[in-house]
Amino acid sequence: MISLGIEGTAEKTGVGIVDSDGNILAMAGKQLFPEEGGIHPRLAAEHHAEWIPKLIPQAIEESGLSYDDIDLISFSQGPGLGPALRIVATSARSLALSLKKPIIGVNHCIGHVEVGKLDTGAVNPVSLYVSGGNSQVIAYESGRYRIFGETLDIAVGNCLDHFGRETGLGHPGGPVIERLAKKGSYVDLPYVVKGMDFSFSGLLSAAIREVQKGTPMEDVCFSLQETAFAMLVEVTERALSHTQKDEVMLCGGVSANSRLREMLRTMSEEHGAKFYMPEMKLCGDNGVMIAWLGLLMCKEFGPMDLNDTRIIQKFRTDEVDIPWIDNSKSYLKLPDELIAKGAESNIVKSDYLGEKAVVKDRIPKGYRIPEIDDKIRRARTKEEAKLLSDAKRAGVRTPVLYDVDLHDKTITMEEIGGVMLKEVIDDDLAFELGREISKLHSADIIHGDITTSNIMLSEGDLVFIDFGLGRYSQLREDKAVDLLVLKKSLQSIDYNLALRYFDLILKGYGDESIINAINDIESRGRYTH
Repeated sequence: MISLGIEGTAEKTGVGIVDSDGNILAMAGKQLFPEEGGIHPRLAAEHHAEWIPKLIPQAIEESGLSYDDIDLISFSQGPGLGPALRIVATSARSLALSLKKPIIGVNHCIGHVEVGKLDTGAVNPVSLYVSGGNSQVIAYESGRYRIFGETLDIAVGNCLDHFGRETGLGHPGGPVIERLAKKGSYVDLPYVVKGMDFSFSGLLSAAIREVQKGTPMEDVCFSLQETAFAMLVEVTERALSHTQKDEVMLCGGVSANSRLREMLRTMSEEHGAKFYMPEMKLCGDNGVMIAWLGLLMCKEFGPMDLNDTRIIQKFRTDEVDIPWIDNSKSYLKLPDELIAKGAESNIVKSDYLGEKAVVKDRIPKGYRIPEIDDKIRRARTKEEAKLLSDAKRAGVRTPVLYDVDLHDKTITMEEIGGVMLKEVIDDDLAFELGREISKLHSADIIHGDITTSNIMLSEGDLVFIDFGLGRYSQLREDKAVDLLVLKKSLQSIDYNLALRYFDLILKGYGDESIINAINDIESRGRYTH
């Protein structure tokens, strides 16, 4: 079976032809470069309308096929810019009708992951997908690709491009920033990781202010790049630690940055995981990924009726059933001396004045520059020690704190016996968990990383561990984000059960207004492309 795919979610127009064995028969594309400002939806649509009719015959000629040889028309159904998507969908329908061929619309983000797997041979990776419109950490669990972490505001590519436009570096900003960063030194910029999510808007504003203050451009570019990428790699590391997969893959247009590739490769090696990245021509938006995903989807579900080919501008990665993946896991093996290897710490058994204890050692991260690494490890060690004590005062069980060493960035605490919540969670425990989280939030304590791996069931009690990303906040949004981390974590157990458990957690939480805050966060513009 041979599929022709049409891509056009933003500024890149692409047409690709792929057969069911994964052979790429043709790949044609044309990118829009705006004279000023960012990508305007109307201009992107006009660009697609001009180039799709030219790229289709170009791809056919490159493939050496005739139009009769095409068996399926695939197109990017979303997410993306509305006017651009409509041109793509209309073009795909017109082609399918004129050739009397079946048609299927596919999810753009999943296309990046699947073509990356096709090219690299990765089987079941944790994927960092970064582009102008997307920043997501994706991994397959329970029949779908789950989003374990994502931007809370703008994508990293958007951040770099916006900085380039605001400071006169031009568009796209990423390549210029990468070049200037090689000559720069570090200046302090905000590092914002909230649970499994990250935020770039504050970082962008701070970087622009540094330029306005007269800080050398090379130093700001270096610091912006190092900070943004360290945030992305940390969340990918957190997802890798949670899922225990042994593969990491980088995909999307920002993959072109050599520093990001280096950082992600270093993190993967530190965890004993294999690192993959598709060849560069397949990292950016392209028609090949759409054609290939169309074949995978059509094999499982058949083609679409024309009535079902409407665009889905906010098309979530986790809305698509994915039945073709083998989810057997090759678990990472820990050294004998470790109880656990988390995203940021090693946990080692110890003894404290005759009591069974564990030492949480915030180990240096090779992917972060020392200035960022030392700042984060010291601040989080100090904050976690205080949060453990304050959470206990709020009526929530946490490990007893024995000792804190800010020089070595270690915490010695009580060893908690029992099982992880993800192994035993049921309806009653879900409701009780909601009540316990409410106690934390009533004391303005944000755990920061509430996952089913960071809550233990010990002697009938729920025990909260690992406040490493914790902080204090009165903001309802921060409390809602805290709960969303838990929701994503539950989905790695079982998707349908996750929804039921999360509803019970919210009932136990006892504040219906938090639901509106959660819904608001989930529906924001960061999902549009």
